[in-house]
Amino acid sequence: MSFEFRLTRRVQFYETDAAGIVHFSNYFRYMEEAEHALWREAGLSIAQRDSDIGWPRVNVAFEYFRPLRFEEEFQAHLRIVEIAEKRIRYSCSLTCNGAKVATGTMTVVCVARRPNEPMKAVPIPAQILSHLQVAPGGGPDS
Repeated sequence: MSFEFRLTRRVQFYETDAAGIVHFSNYFRYMEEAEHALWREAGLSIAQRDSDIGWPRVNVAFEYFRPLRFEEEFQAHLRIVEIAEKRIRYSCSLTCNGAKVATGTMTVVCVARRPNEPMKAVPIPAQILSHLQVAPGGGPDS
């Protein structure tokens, strides 16, 4: 069962802006990379081919404490803090050399994807739930 994952990564030049710091939008990508790595670690894929479910993001947020710069190595630590019938909520902290860079949250919802129909929230399949769990100390207020 997986409930958290640490991803170590280096800032690429294309991720920086004219001021030489990582553009704020990339922090969301880092969180998503850690999410995908967590699912792989659990033996799952968040985008299984031919799947009739999807995982749209319904709420994302970051608070920034210091910038990341080109070639800095950092860690993205992602934790599952809530699993409900139809959604999963994560918390993420980004650190560099032990210093807090940013913290964020992301909520994803399990939806049915059917041709010519709008997405509709559905219960998370048991075969997925059997591989994921809330992190120790997690919970709705984490």
